[in-house]
Amino acid sequence: MQQPMPHQIMGYDRAITMFSPDGRLLQVEYAKKTVRQGSTAIGMVCKDGVALLADKRIVDSLVIPEAVEKIWQVDDHVAATASGILSDARVLVERAQLRAQQHHVTYDAPIDVLSIVKDISNLKQFCTQSGGLRPFGVSLLIAGVDDSGAKLFETDPTGIYFQYRATVIGEGEPEIEEVLRKEYRDDLSLDEAFKLGLRALYRVIEKDFNIDRIAGAFITLADKRFTKLKKAEIERYMDDIRKSAPKKKEEK
Repeated sequence: MQQPMPHQIMGYDRAITMFSPDGRLLQVEYAKKTVRQGSTAIGMVCKDGVALLADKRIVDSLVIPEAVEKIWQVDDHVAATASGILSDARVLVERAQLRAQQHHVTYDAPIDVLSIVKDISNLKQFCTQSGGLRPFGVSLLIAGVDDSGAKLFETDPTGIYFQYRATVIGEGEPEIEEVLRKEYRDDLSLDEAFKLGLRALYRVIEKDFNIDRIAGAFITLADKRFTKLKKAEIERYMDDIRKSAPKKKEEK
């Protein structure tokens, strides 16, 4: 039987506002573990836009795959995906959608991507210092195209955010991150990015890989419009991946 940690015995994980003696907020660290156990999401900035790819992790054959939403449209030019507790993600995305609409009404102009990221991160951070609340158990990838180009941000349960060229959250993060470090390039096209992401996802999911559990979306630099990948497009990418894969040598 696993023995409880000393910090747990002392009760330092019972309240979000209580620091442990070594300066850690244990409830926040538990929230990060929730993210690492969540379904995988990948984002990549490309020469012609920004791409998002996500595993919907459908574990029940009776579930309708198309009804499971893992990539959300925040505005015409902004999208988001998540790993962790997806109900938490939905609340944050709806807040971001409202923020984008309010900006349109107030300034008659589309909101920039960073403003959405900061608003979400501020709420996440607020929940790490207020009694009676719990941290959001979700990390978000927020991708978009604004006047300064294609952008990709990651926000974690602490409220910290970083801008990336390519990143991954959720299950299989170390394996996919290694693939991205080796194979990602700044001059990747959207087509090449989706093929790279699908190869990495296939490596992690392997025998449970299924087209129905994959979601993809992109926003191009040319028209700044959110577009979801169709099932046929994902199948075409997978066919191209299979054709280009090295053939295994037959055993003698």
